[in-house]
Amino acid sequence: MKSICVFLGANPGNDPKYAQAARNMGTTLAKRNITTVYGGSKTGLMGILAESALEAGGKVIGVIPESLYKIEIAHNDLTELHVSDSMHERKALMAEISDGFIAMPGGIGTMDEIFEIFTWAQLGFHSKPCGLLNVDGYYDKLLSFLDSVVEQGFLKAMHKDKLVTATTPDLIIDAFADYEPPTGSKWVEKLEVGSTKRQ
Repeated sequence: MKSICVFLGANPGNDPKYAQAARNMGTTLAKRNITTVYGGSKTGLMGILAESALEAGGKVIGVIPESLYKIEIAHNDLTELHVSDSMHERKALMAEISDGFIAMPGGIGTMDEIFEIFTWAQLGFHSKPCGLLNVDGYYDKLLSFLDSVVEQGFLKAMHKDKLVTATTPDLIIDAFADYEPPTGSKWVEKLEVGSTKRQ
């Protein structure tokens, strides 16, 4: 695995443990010779992640939409900084240049990013691992909600189980190395059902 995209907050959060987790992630990726791909900001957990990876000798690629670049929150000292025309283009480029995707603590933007890329995996648009770094139980309630979604019949357990969860950077990266994508995607299943009905 050459590059991992990390989705995380542009704010630091209310507990220092989140900042420490971002430092640990950046340092771990650099030490394992994995390029960090992220949203390109110099603020909050995003900035901490990038600085930690750079300080440990790692490569960091930022992707930021022009609207945010113009208000001077971009980190201009990265290995590479790409400025996209839109949020959609930003996410598409991050998906293209990354071999896996990790969500750390963050807000609505972080949720949007990890669920969109996880949906693409569910539909069979890519076979890259997606995961949550569950810092001190941050994602416990979200995981419980996903269990409820499975129980209510809106998500297959085989897809939910492919969302990797771990509590440390090393554990989640190791799990990514052993990741095997689902054998059948939701999209493929729908196509097969449709073709059967037409026969």
